[in-house]
Amino acid sequence: MGGMYNYKELDTAKITFYPIAPLSDIPPGERLFVEIGSHAVVIFNIAGELYAIGDVCSHDNGPVGDGDIEDHEVICPRHGARFDVRTGEVTMLPAVEDIPAYPVQVVDGMVELGVPTP
Repeated sequence: MGGMYNYKELDTAKITFYPIAPLSDIPPGERLFVEIGSHAVVIFNIAGELYAIGDVCSHDNGPVGDGDIEDHEVICPRHGARFDVRTGEVTMLPAVEDIPAYPVQVVDGMVELGVPTP
């Protein structure tokens, strides 16, 4: 993996979960942009499953979260790089480095995003 991280693989003791929004605010097919500290993240609801990745294309450091979704891939709106929203893994050039993936959970109807504890 490149210089980015799949934070979903971190020990849960190293993750802090922050309440983001009610699950009803992110219905299937929608996405929500959030910032926690230095982490710009987009949360996707794809067919009822939540996924969160860094809102950054590793090719040009521009935002990727506005891109179209095909299956479980987001397509960068500028140059067409693709990333798997489940893992942050790059799946198509011109990007060659993975982007961060974050854990998401729903607790009592509230979507919570996990980021590394500072």
